[in-house]
Amino acid sequence: MKSRSRGFLTALTSLAVLVGLAAVPTSALAGEDGTDEETPRETVGDVTTTSAMDMVAAMQPGWNLGNTLDAVGSDETAWGNPRVTRQQLAAIRAQGFESIRIPVTWSAQQGGAPDYTIDQSYLDRVEEVVDQALDEGFHVMINIHHDSWQWIMNLPRNHDTVMARYTASWEQIAETFRDAPPELSFESVNEPYFEGSSGAAHDAELLHDLNTTFHGIVRDSGGNNADRLLVLTTLHAAHEQERLDELAETFDELDDPNLAATIHYYGFWPFSVNVAGYTRYEQDSRRDMVETFDRLHDTFVSRGIPVIIGEYGLLGFDRHTGTVQQGEKLKFFEDFGNRARARDLTTMWWDNGQHFNRNSLTWNDPTLYRRISTSWTTASATASTDQIFVRGSRPVTDAEITLDTTGHTLTAVRHGARQLTRGTDYTVNGDRLTVSAATLTRLTAGGGQGVKATLTLEFSGGAPWDVRVITHRTPRLSNASGTTNSLVIPTRFNGDQLATMEAVYADGGNAGPHDWTSFKEFEAAFSPDYEAGRITLPSAFFNGVRNNSTVNLTFHFWSGDTVTYTLTRSGGTVTGTAG
Repeated sequence: MKSRSRGFLTALTSLAVLVGLAAVPTSALAGEDGTDEETPRETVGDVTTTSAMDMVAAMQPGWNLGNTLDAVGSDETAWGNPRVTRQQLAAIRAQGFESIRIPVTWSAQQGGAPDYTIDQSYLDRVEEVVDQALDEGFHVMINIHHDSWQWIMNLPRNHDTVMARYTASWEQIAETFRDAPPELSFESVNEPYFEGSSGAAHDAELLHDLNTTFHGIVRDSGGNNADRLLVLTTLHAAHEQERLDELAETFDELDDPNLAATIHYYGFWPFSVNVAGYTRYEQDSRRDMVETFDRLHDTFVSRGIPVIIGEYGLLGFDRHTGTVQQGEKLKFFEDFGNRARARDLTTMWWDNGQHFNRNSLTWNDPTLYRRISTSWTTASATASTDQIFVRGSRPVTDAEITLDTTGHTLTAVRHGARQLTRGTDYTVNGDRLTVSAATLTRLTAGGGQGVKATLTLEFSGGAPWDVRVITHRTPRLSNASGTTNSLVIPTRFNGDQLATMEAVYADGGNAGPHDWTSFKEFEAAFSPDYEAGRITLPSAFFNGVRNNSTVNLTFHFWSGDTVTYTLTRSGGTVTGTAG
């Protein structure tokens, strides 16, 4: 790769001093009087500047104001979120976030050729939200968001028109914010892709054109845009080495010290959506994360180019936050926070309204937030499971859990306000925690199925780990009839929860979508409803099932129980028979 300019080497020198800044607790960055110290700055001649590495480190951690100004529709409430208020921004700032990514979709508010004028009232609204966020102390990043799949993807087939609109868009955005403080950054485009290109090399060329055009427009607009932090993305915001190398070549050509790279990370895909039997956060998922973060560090950070993971989460959340089991979900986010911190990557949590409730201004899952926020500064212990199943029809036995203490020591096990007695209620032998049969018998007394108690494991550092004690019996499915639009199977879950479902033809071969695997995608090919007592197989499942066929289903539950079920499809009619 080409050598960097003197200005970039200056930023690289500052990295040697500031490496690990993103891992420092927020409190450690405050002065003795409790006020925030200024972001570290360097002096070049008579001008005081902030390096890109310093700026991006100061943006850790970040949060996305998703499905709001990026919503496709009449206004920012079109996708179900309330209108942004100063109170909302203050509330999320109080959760410890240093930066906020504000995705913006411009297309519905933009006129036609040749000027492609953005409606002034919409520009004013975006500016209002940005100003409020800046006033709350956020670093702010804005972009061109869903325009990427609305019209930018047509670049190969309609090059001049798309470039004219892209240029006009950024000229207007840059002019609007040219005097905004340096805590505002611009991102060139969200998850770009192209339809009708001749292949990977052409895609890379087109994205290079977009990124360099964006860079030239903003820099030429003057004011604070002359050295504002600009964030350039890979194709698809992907993180394969080929995509990173393509972006690195753009950085080499631009030779600008005030740039950052961005990608998105939603984990190892089979685990992220719960398909192909990847119900647990295991070695393949861990390897994917390790290799991704190593590539980001080696390609960019080691050369002094900061990296922002502009979105992270799990893709299954697009359907339901329960698509991935709670304990396995927590392990993923624990690992993510620690590995990002170790590799000096700034992270921005994708939240489309599922996580922070913008009406009540509270977390929908406080345990998830606690796990993520703790990982910003330290590692926390996890365990092999967060569930202990006690079968109601059998004698209760001891339950063993393997701990991953990450260097911490188990200090207490609590049931509510009561601290359990070590040596009697539970024992610890190395990394093995054993909860006694007598304790489980006491906790599950009273009959019924479901969660009977929650044990909280406390450690010498980091976040606690909760273990639910669950009584159960083998689930029971009933016969059902329906159509290929939907089959609803009445189900008595009996305290258990569904992990995954297999589908194979009676005469051999995998049935349903993703027929390269027998294990189907959770909440896409099947969907449990525990309160209603049913499992639904939607049209998406039957679209992958042959006509006039018999399909054998196996439902796998977290207790380890499996239940079989037989489907018969004839035309648009489906019948289901319990095994």
